[in-house]
Amino acid sequence: MSNFSKTQKIHKDVIWTEGGVVASQHRKAAEVGAAVLAAGGDAIDAAVATSFAVGVVEPWMSGPMGGGMMTLWRADEERAETIEFGMRSPAGLKTEDYPLEPGAKAGDLFPWTRVKGDRNVYGATAVAVPGTVAGMELAHGKYGRKAWAELLAPAVALAGEGMLIDWYASLMIASATRQLAQDKDAADLFLVDGQWPNIAGWTALSDARLNQTAHAATLQRLAEHGARDFYEGEAARMLVEDVQAKGGSLALEDLAAYRAVASEPRTIRYRDAVIHAPSGLSAGAELVKALEAMEAGFTPGDTPSPESYATMAGALGAAYRDRLEHGGDTGESPQAPACTTTFSVVDRHGNMVNVTQTLLSMFGSHVVSPQTGMLLNNGIMWFDPEPGKPNSLAPGKRCLMNVCPTVGQAGDRMFAIGASGGRKILPAVTNLTSFIADFGMDLDEAIHTPRIDASGASGTVVDEDLPGAVGEALAALGPVKKAKRTVHPYAFAVPAGVMRKAGRNCGATEIMTPWGDAIREEEV
Repeated sequence: MSNFSKTQKIHKDVIWTEGGVVASQHRKAAEVGAAVLAAGGDAIDAAVATSFAVGVVEPWMSGPMGGGMMTLWRADEERAETIEFGMRSPAGLKTEDYPLEPGAKAGDLFPWTRVKGDRNVYGATAVAVPGTVAGMELAHGKYGRKAWAELLAPAVALAGEGMLIDWYASLMIASATRQLAQDKDAADLFLVDGQWPNIAGWTALSDARLNQTAHAATLQRLAEHGARDFYEGEAARMLVEDVQAKGGSLALEDLAAYRAVASEPRTIRYRDAVIHAPSGLSAGAELVKALEAMEAGFTPGDTPSPESYATMAGALGAAYRDRLEHGGDTGESPQAPACTTTFSVVDRHGNMVNVTQTLLSMFGSHVVSPQTGMLLNNGIMWFDPEPGKPNSLAPGKRCLMNVCPTVGQAGDRMFAIGASGGRKILPAVTNLTSFIADFGMDLDEAIHTPRIDASGASGTVVDEDLPGAVGEALAALGPVKKAKRTVHPYAFAVPAGVMRKAGRNCGATEIMTPWGDAIREEEV
């Protein structure tokens, strides 16, 4: 039985404006992006600034050491595009360094066979080639109006100030304390005396902050010397030295060879809507498959029905089974030469973008690079450690990501949505897409409507606020578990989106995120 209140209601205001909007998992990052819009920046300028800012104020989810994707919409051209900046395994990686424990299952996000010592999950051996900086560089080069250094300046200032350790930050750090304590530099950054989270008293007001001066110095270097310094300059040297000193295989050659890629999204017509799902090794292919199955599976009405939820769950289950069997970098798709956060932006001209970027696990590899001051990703965990599969671990291979930044148009409403939450991302994006395209919801109603999650092999998770008939319909497909929409854990992922209608814009974030907010440019 749940311990939580049955009467508590959580709501976030969704306000329409003629100006631009940034919706982010952290309010301060959204404020940074909104200020860029207010100063005349493009939606992509705001996205670049928000990307670096959120890596400071939510460092365990994303940052320059991670990867991801963005799907964008250029209003004047009426054209969508995906920019892929996913991680890839180092060229010098040796698969024999990841021996299996037959019969044991990994304990983190994926149902892989466990690797001895969790070398693909924790530590420098889990670090993949990061792509976020290159992704921001490519997007900025194509569409940015503001100077690169100007867009990084707010993140430099936030890092110099240090992230405030409030109760939510303490909760996040406490959830990973045991692993953070294994790395001296992670312990020095996040823990007290190398072993305890910094937690204020029950009624005390905390003013403790992280010491992110090294992080600030690295961002200042990237602002002054440009993005390629991260891949070919002093920042690259510092990163490689730190990773190799801790036993990882990342090399200067891996960084120098890395490039982000711009590509066509997976565009489909879904009923009367047009959906632009992300290209490449994302969850875009599975979103397309799920929507195609849903279109034939139920008839839309005024509100979501037990039938619509059951059809969605069945479609998602089939899409996931196909993904686990066939997904991965097989060498047949275009190659880039060489805990996740999501935010959405719309500017006053109607340009919009969703960016979903990640370190993969929360706190990534749980290892900090001391010279750069940043948490390192654990992208190697994305690969199946068993050989002989499309997504099997191998050197120089692109990671199969769960991210699903999506742009769509349903009637007179244009939207950009995404989510964080690992395997739960695809169900969250599918729920919201259906709410908007099938049931005519605006973003306010869609973000507040209860969702289901069908990302696991053991059945479906249903929001306890949904009618009992929904659970009964889902039970025909397999086991059903009820869950409350809470701050921790997030049973239904953490979405963020923006919407445009008749020249006016709005934004919204998951109602349970205590930090998440949508900020209008006139608010800054």
